[in-house]
Amino acid sequence: MFPLAIAILVVVADQLVKECVRAAFALHELVPVVPGFFNLTYVRNTGAAWGMFSGQNFWLALLAAAMLVLLAVFRNRILPPGRSRAWILGLLAGGIAGNLIDRVRLDYVVDFLDFHAGASHFPAFNIADSAICCGVGLYLLATWFQARRERAAGGGSAGEPAP
Repeated sequence: MFPLAIAILVVVADQLVKECVRAAFALHELVPVVPGFFNLTYVRNTGAAWGMFSGQNFWLALLAAAMLVLLAVFRNRILPPGRSRAWILGLLAGGIAGNLIDRVRLDYVVDFLDFHAGASHFPAFNIADSAICCGVGLYLLATWFQARRERAAGGGSAGEPAP
């Protein structure tokens, strides 16, 4: 139940903020928050992360729906055991669902967080993207800690020294 609550919280926050951005900003409008570092903007992304696969909205929506099904069906096999599982599942499902809603409803994903560092520019993103990245990061950490615990308990593979 806790993963579902996290997912719902992510989706609601993501969709509410995206609606506020769509209502308050003209397309491509920039509002500096921290000049030279962070802007709020309104961008329509028809691709995946960093604009990859631009214009492939149908296929990306299909992939997102498939990922949600796979997460639900295989969560106990692909996610590490323990307390982190609920957070990982909730963040990933909420983030994927938030962007999927945009793809189905609008035919693009609304991005609005825009960061710069000197001449470097990080592509605009949204709350759903952040939740997915946090879920993946937490998955990597939890898997790494689980592997360390297993090695320390003697569960490592043959010939592998314990730390």
